[in-house]
Amino acid sequence: MNVDFDLVDIALFINIAETNSLTHGAERSYLSVPAASTRIKNIEDRLGLKLLYRTRLGVDLTAAGETFLFHGRLVLQQIEHLRGDLQEYSRGVKGHLRLSASTASITEFLPPVLRQFLTRHPDVNVDLRERLSQDVVRGVVEGSTDIGVVADVVPTGSLQVLPYRNYRHVLATSVGHPLAKEHHVCFEKVLDYDFIGPGDGTVMQAFLKQAADGVHKPLKMRIQVGNFEALCRMIEGNVGVGVLPEPAARRYSKSTRIKIIELDDDWAVRKLLICVRDVKALPVFAADLVNMLVADAESVSTRQ
Repeated sequence: MNVDFDLVDIALFINIAETNSLTHGAERSYLSVPAASTRIKNIEDRLGLKLLYRTRLGVDLTAAGETFLFHGRLVLQQIEHLRGDLQEYSRGVKGHLRLSASTASITEFLPPVLRQFLTRHPDVNVDLRERLSQDVVRGVVEGSTDIGVVADVVPTGSLQVLPYRNYRHVLATSVGHPLAKEHHVCFEKVLDYDFIGPGDGTVMQAFLKQAADGVHKPLKMRIQVGNFEALCRMIEGNVGVGVLPEPAARRYSKSTRIKIIELDDDWAVRKLLICVRDVKALPVFAADLVNMLVADAESVSTRQ
């Protein structure tokens, strides 16, 4: 099988697939329709595979076409990362690391490790993104993320995974709230009360909505705030109740009058995993961060 095609071919195919149209895909690629059609035919001839079905309404991908689209996107993403990394080199930066993680990972566990990593690697930049666990996994699989930290509730497929940290979500209320006398409570009961939560589009907001949908009750969001400290201040003022990682709740309970209550639901307990496509394929500095995360997890386990 001859697979000798260039980046223009790959970009053209992606544009056609995303628009479901040979004409619109050609326009995106700044090619005439005949030129685009010829390029696609040449790709199919070299592969000996049909990638597109031409229909009256446009084009549909074959199974082989779906595979070509998946890997084509990876190739172009890697080219973009290569271009960006080389630009960093020109400014004296010797590496660029893309890390995606859940809210609790970023707020509670990663900062001291990243501080140590950046001190050890002063010529490496880190692009840290907060994402839902399923989006983190997708990013690692597709190559747009080098290292992910995810909850173990999402499938990780063929990715390499390593255990990281365990924690639980808890309910926080004011000391005078009706639930404050409880030692533990189920989330379904909590949903009878007004909530304070993070803003729309945040990982924590999506997580809470998913939990509420699971028991078929609405999430009565009274007010939305930007961080856990503001959340606890509002809870202290009896504006509503909130759910947050227990380490954060314990930290802010030292400066606010809030009551921390254990949630009975299974989803409240979270196990975090480090996930990568292949540790051996990572740059040396990225592999070093993986090792530092593992060492961090082990040190916590030893202290416990």
